Amino acid sequence: MTGKNSQDTAPSVLLRLDGEVDEDTLGYAHAKIDAVVGRPGLPSVTGEVHLTRASAHHADRPWSATAALHVGQREVVVLAEEATGREVVDQLHDRLRRQIDKAAHAGHPSHRAPAPPWRGGTAGPRPAEGIGRTADSHPA
Repeated sequence: MTGKNSQDTAPSVLLRLDGEVDEDTLGYAHAKIDAVVGRPGLPSVTGEVHLTRASAHHADRPWSATAALHVGQREVVVLAEEATGREVVDQLHDRLRRQIDKAAHAGHPSHRAPAPPWRGGTAGPRPAEGIGRTADSHPA
C-alpha cells in the first residue's frame, strides 16, 4: 500500500512513502535525493524512490528504502535498511551516489583501457610500410 504522501523530488524522480514517516525525515530525504540526482553533468535521471517505516515495533531495522532509477540508458537499483530514518536516507544517498557515478561513466571511451593485441587491439604505434627500410635490409 502506497502512502498518500507521494511527492516529486527532482523533476522526474518520485518519492513514495509507506508507514509513519515524519516530516523531518521526509525533508531530509528530499534534500539528499535531490543532491544526488540533480548534479550537473549527469544524463537524465528518472524513476522512483520508496521509503518505508515498518509498523512492527520489534523489528531491528524498521526503516527501508529502495530506489529504481534510470540514468541515461542504464538502470540503477539500490536497497537500504537501517534503524532510523536519517540512517537509511544516508545509506541510500551513499549507495545511490556510487551507483549513479558508475552508470554515468560506464561506456565512456576515455575510461576504457585499450584492447590488448590478442583481443584485436594494437600493441603500440606501428611504423608505416616502407619507412625506415634500406635497399639491403631484409624482413625478419
